[in-house]
Amino acid sequence: MELEYLLFDATDEEDGSCSFDALASVTPDHISPLAGEITQVLGWAHRSFGAAVPAEDGGGWDFDLQAVGEDDAPLTIMYEAASGRLVLPQVRGRVTVAFTVSGPRAFADAFREAFAG
Repeated sequence: MELEYLLFDATDEEDGSCSFDALASVTPDHISPLAGEITQVLGWAHRSFGAAVPAEDGGGWDFDLQAVGEDDAPLTIMYEAASGRLVLPQVRGRVTVAFTVSGPRAFADAFREAFAG
């Protein structure tokens, strides 16, 4: 799957798990396409590996999603797995999103195949 806004850097752990980190900063007219890419990644992970649950709780993958506005004020951003929607408040200025997806070796291999080409 081709991604335009999310460029992931991978960090491999000794135990075989891996984290994929992306940072994107967009103007208001690009928030919708960025949200679409985040939704695409999270929807793929949810369909392929079930609900997000931290590894320490026995899960197969997890994610962290944070956003700040132009004034560096935190913005509430949430992924609703049931509806497949990303919820982000309306903003006037630039939005920066930090997005991390992580999981064990099987998840990492599938993620690379799906998104890292």
